Amino acid sequence: MLADLHCHTRLSDGSLGIEEIIILAEKKGLQTIAITDHDCLVGTVRGKVIGQRHGVQVIPGVEFSSTYEDANINLHILCYMPDYPNMLEGLCKRNSLARKRASHIMMLQTAKRFPIATDFIIKCATGSSNLYKKHIMQALIECGYADSFNGDLFEELFTKESENNILQVPKYESTKDVIAAIHEAGGIAILAHPYLTNCVDLIPELAKLGIDGVEVVHPSASAEQQEELRKIASKIKLIITGGSDFHGLYNEYPVSIGDYGIQEDELHILKTYKSKLKRLQKKAEKAAALASAAEE
Repeated sequence: MLADLHCHTRLSDGSLGIEEIIILAEKKGLQTIAITDHDCLVGTVRGKVIGQRHGVQVIPGVEFSSTYEDANINLHILCYMPDYPNMLEGLCKRNSLARKRASHIMMLQTAKRFPIATDFIIKCATGSSNLYKKHIMQALIECGYADSFNGDLFEELFTKESENNILQVPKYESTKDVIAAIHEAGGIAILAHPYLTNCVDLIPELAKLGIDGVEVVHPSASAEQQEELRKIASKIKLIITGGSDFHGLYNEYPVSIGDYGIQEDELHILKTYKSKLKRLQKKAEKAAALASAAEE
């Protein structure tokens, strides 16, 4: 059994709705997926209900943006199975506001450079909780200024290396605070696609901040790179996750749901991870109590 634990819906920067994604997963023969929209937990309850209808287990999740200030880069932290998702609403709102401010500036810059109304760009983001670069690209494609979401124009507008870029990088909550918020809400914190964000060398430092695992299986990592990530995770005792990072029409890679993911044994480790931590905590507390009693 393969579990795809990284899927995006129209609520963030995916092109398909929740039910459409679940039906696609069902058709692909997947038993388990996770909906991990950016800084948005809105779809988790509906996803669980619709998933039950189609025989697909939908694990609640969210992909949080964060700013790792020590290296001045933005990292993505996946949160799975929070016990108290309402405790994460504030973090979602703050991150979404930071993204909205940056996206608004990029939208205005796009409208200055191309004869496109901002209302039309906003229309391309209908159904999403925010405005993303891919929505701006959709407006440009529909108006005939580009023929792909990830082509030359995207590189020109949204990469730091381009002299003509309009890129605005949001200032998100710190990585340390995001990890802490996930744990306070009873969730599991996973570093997303480390090769995509060029942060493989930071994994030991992030482990000290409390990261629980690493997304090893992802389209951005080759088979050799995935094996290297497995070694790192094993060495510092981090759990392993994986997924396709599916965005539908907006995919950065030619990929479908279930093309990447983890097997049943790795999924079992994720599902039982919090119970294991609780057992270890009780064991440590019991040992400390015995030691204290012996000293008395």
